[in-house]
Amino acid sequence: MLHLRLFCPADRTDDVLGLLTANPGAFNVMVLPGAALAPAGDVVMCDVARESVNHVITGLRDLGVHRDGSIAAEHIDVSISDVALAADLQAPGEGGDAAVWEEVDARVRDESRMTASFLVFLVIAALIAIVGVIEDAPILIVGAMVVGPEFGPIAGLSVGLFKRRGHRIRQAGTTLAAGLAAGVVAAFLGTLVLDAVDLIPPDLVPHDQPLTGFIVDPSVLSLVVALLAGVTGTLSLTQAKSGALIGVLISVTTIPAVAAIGVSSALGKWSDAGGAAVQLAVNVGALVAAGVVTLWVQWVAWNRIAPSRPTTAPHQLWRT
Repeated sequence: MLHLRLFCPADRTDDVLGLLTANPGAFNVMVLPGAALAPAGDVVMCDVARESVNHVITGLRDLGVHRDGSIAAEHIDVSISDVALAADLQAPGEGGDAAVWEEVDARVRDESRMTASFLVFLVIAALIAIVGVIEDAPILIVGAMVVGPEFGPIAGLSVGLFKRRGHRIRQAGTTLAAGLAAGVVAAFLGTLVLDAVDLIPPDLVPHDQPLTGFIVDPSVLSLVVALLAGVTGTLSLTQAKSGALIGVLISVTTIPAVAAIGVSSALGKWSDAGGAAVQLAVNVGALVAAGVVTLWVQWVAWNRIAPSRPTTAPHQLWRT
C-alpha cells in the first residue's frame, strides 16, 4: 500500500478527485485547497492499494499533474482500517505481485548513475575477491559478491532496453563498463603489490584452485544460474524484496570474474584471464536478457490480471 501526495494545479483538482474516487483501490482521499505555495495550487493526498498504483499514476500523468505540480509516493508499513482492507480486496490482482513501474524506474535510475561511492564499493569488492582467488577461499568470494554494487547498472540496462530509452541504456552501460574496468585495474594492481611482497604462491594457477577454479572456467551451468539470478533480481526490484536481491548478489560470478581477470593478467596466465572474461560476459549478458524478459512477462501478466487498466505499450510505461 502506498500514500500519494499531489501538488495539483487548482484547475485540475476536480479531475484528480474524480479519478481517485472512481478507482476502487484509492481511499482516504483528502484535499487541502490552496495549501500548495510552490508550485501554487491544491494539495491532494490519498492512500492507494499497491495493485492500483500504476492505474492511478497513469491517470495523473494524463492530467499533466507531474508537469505543473508533482506526484510523490511513499510506502505505508501499517494501515489499520476496514476501508483499507476493502480497497485492497476490490483492487484487481494481488499487491504482492504488483510491480509499481515508477518505483522501479526511480530505483534503477539512482543506482545506474556513476558516483564515487559506486566506484569505491566496486574496487573494494574486487580487492576482496582477489584475496579469495589467491587463497582459494569461497567465503571471501561470497563477501566480495555482497559488497559489489554492479547489479544496479545491470538492472538499469534491463529497464532501459525494456523502455526503449537510449539515454538510460547509455547511462547504465557507461556506469557498468567503467565500474568493471576500475575493478579489473584494481585487481591487477593489487595482485602486483601482493606479488611484490611475496604473498602469492609462485605456482599459483587460478584454474587449478579446487574451490574457486570455476571462476575462470565458464560452463552452461554458469549461464543457467545467471539467467535464474536475472529473473530473481528483477522480481526483487519490481516487488521491493531485498532479501531475494541479496541472494542474487551472491549467486553470480561478476565481481569474482573481474578479480580473476586482474589476477590472471598480473601473473601472465592469459588463458585464465580469457576464461574469466568469457565468464563475466556470459553472466552480465544473461542477467540483462533475463531482466528484460521478466519485465515483459510481468507487464503482459498484469494486463491480463487487471484488464481495466489502460493497455500501454512497454516503452510508454514511463514517460521520461
